[in-house]
Amino acid sequence: MSSYHLLVLVHGMWGNTSHMAELKRIMLETRAQPSAEGIEMRLLVAETNQEASTYDGIDWGGERVAQEVFDEVEKLQRDGDKVVRFSITGYSLGGLVSRYVVGILNRRGFFEDVTPFNFNTIATPHVGLPTYPSFVSSLFSTLGPRLLSRTGEQFYCVDKWSSTGRPLLDVMADPDQIFYKSLAAFKTIRIYANSVNDRTVPYVTAAIELEDNFLDHATNGIEIELHEEYNPIIKSYSLPAISPAPTPKPAILSRQWLKNKKERTFLPPFLQFRFPFNLVFYALLPILIPIGASLIIVRLSLASRSSRARIRLLEKENESNGERLIHLLSDLERQVEDAVVDIIDDPGITSSDKNVLPEKGRRKTKGSSSEPKAILTPLQQKLVRALNTLPLNKELVYLNIGHNSHATIISRDVKRFEMHRLGQGVIKHWADSFIL
Repeated sequence: MSSYHLLVLVHGMWGNTSHMAELKRIMLETRAQPSAEGIEMRLLVAETNQEASTYDGIDWGGERVAQEVFDEVEKLQRDGDKVVRFSITGYSLGGLVSRYVVGILNRRGFFEDVTPFNFNTIATPHVGLPTYPSFVSSLFSTLGPRLLSRTGEQFYCVDKWSSTGRPLLDVMADPDQIFYKSLAAFKTIRIYANSVNDRTVPYVTAAIELEDNFLDHATNGIEIELHEEYNPIIKSYSLPAISPAPTPKPAILSRQWLKNKKERTFLPPFLQFRFPFNLVFYALLPILIPIGASLIIVRLSLASRSSRARIRLLEKENESNGERLIHLLSDLERQVEDAVVDIIDDPGITSSDKNVLPEKGRRKTKGSSSEPKAILTPLQQKLVRALNTLPLNKELVYLNIGHNSHATIISRDVKRFEMHRLGQGVIKHWADSFIL
């Protein structure tokens, strides 16, 4: 009979198992040998919550992944083996799904015989998605809950998940609820956050911080530098004593101006064409952008509609099933809400101002021009304070690239995008830090 340490990998929104390929490969290479106690690694990449299924909500995604865990354990037991240790790593949305999964496992007695070891998230919106003082951000925060179905509502904390109307992320951060207690039971909790350039899940929510300017308080943080072999070099990040003088801007249409524009292009690699085709492409952008945006909105709308129909069917099929965690928590809340009226909110936050945005503003970083400041609602600020009472190990990843670093941090697609290989150092750090 063999004893296993089961590690579950959970991908993000619109994701599939291929997105976790580099994490799987590097972890298996790093932890190929059994532990000192003879416990072997067993790796499970969750696959029941892929692509369009990620629209169905953190809770339904968590239910699916939890069932995969139970099925895997049962399969091993049939072969005469057993799982004695458990770890889980979630990327992006997968980190929130993972937090829900451990709540389900705990509630169903999974950890009575299995020891929780490593809980990791990478670029996960732990307190939901913040907004910025811009029209585009306001548009996304309005359309997101509608176009991303149940998951979008939970991302922006506008859902009423519990019987008392609390959003799911609020319940999941509550120290009195099973999600928080399940996290606290792990031997180590490590979260990775892009400190710059993550336009999908910005630092403020991935690192669970109230301020988005990591340079103002990063003297105790880390920077992950990557050399040719993509091995991580960890060092303290310290600010210069004197802010560097701003670099003078080159003259428009000068050689240096054109070079800078080429290096900082907003286009992904597959849309970067050589001269003169790039000029033709730029000339067509006024036509292509509205067409592309319309197609994206139509596709998201159809996917969201299908998701809501799928959710209605799932809820109808499971309305008499008392096993779902939402039903069990709803029963608990109904028992205590009459006795403890104020248990839900902080004393300074009333139900009427939960989602009121604080004053909009901009921040200035040392030695840089002003940049947009992420806006957290009072509810999201409450989640930050609650989650930071957990023993979190925060790893700040500095990938100073010209493109969105959200996919690069896990080397999501190295076959199509060479740049994604830069994230292999981050993955190696994750694997090296893993307790087997």
